Amino acid sequence: MKLNFWNLFRLAKSEPVPADPLPEKLQEIIQFYPHNPNLFREAFIPRSAQQKNPEGESLNYERLEFLGDAMLGAVIAEFLFEKSPSQKEGYLTQMRSKIVSRKHLNEIGNNLGLVGFIPNEFKHKTSLSNDIAGDLFEALVGAIYEDQGFERTRNFIHRIVIEPYVNLQELENRITSYKSYVLEWAQKHKVNLEFNTFEEKNAEDITIFVSIVRLDNVVTAKGRGTSKKKAEENAAKRTYYSKQNVMS
Repeated sequence: MKLNFWNLFRLAKSEPVPADPLPEKLQEIIQFYPHNPNLFREAFIPRSAQQKNPEGESLNYERLEFLGDAMLGAVIAEFLFEKSPSQKEGYLTQMRSKIVSRKHLNEIGNNLGLVGFIPNEFKHKTSLSNDIAGDLFEALVGAIYEDQGFERTRNFIHRIVIEPYVNLQELENRITSYKSYVLEWAQKHKVNLEFNTFEEKNAEDITIFVSIVRLDNVVTAKGRGTSKKKAEENAAKRTYYSKQNVMS
């Protein structure tokens, strides 16, 4: 019986699938030959490509991204639990959030060159988000788990994430969200903190937001960004650096 494209995705994990080999660079990253190479192709299909399988179901990296996110969280949690036996839940949660932050995953995905594995037919015809590199990394982790199981996924995360990037002493001092940091500082020191964010009109056809930070009703900093969230984060970052002597 001739196998169609979608049937390849439904084969058991233990059965090798006859298919074209993966790109050499991707093969070097994962360091094994997958049972089902099509899972790894699915991991690089953006949702905006609007691809569907023969049954009419969407075919993109989002399901694998969901799975990869869970696997990353589990492996990092296990690492922190064993590495920091005297630390409480709050510390472990904070460190895990820093390790799997969107910014950090984007950095890892970019360093691996994952965007380059998106087929050109999709790359040039779809819009890619600013977080695409991190999304693809999570999808890749999901594909590894689905294809190989937990142990190999765990080894991959240790090799690619933990060993080269995770230094707990440095992470303790790293600020992943300036807005969260400034909010916590203001609450702790009973300082009235206010973000006033609005859309700025400009001559170009680009939406820009401006955020003004006030501490005890005194304007401290302004930040701009292409979204409300980015504008407030930039304003909070400027607030932190302008008050670093009292906030550190």
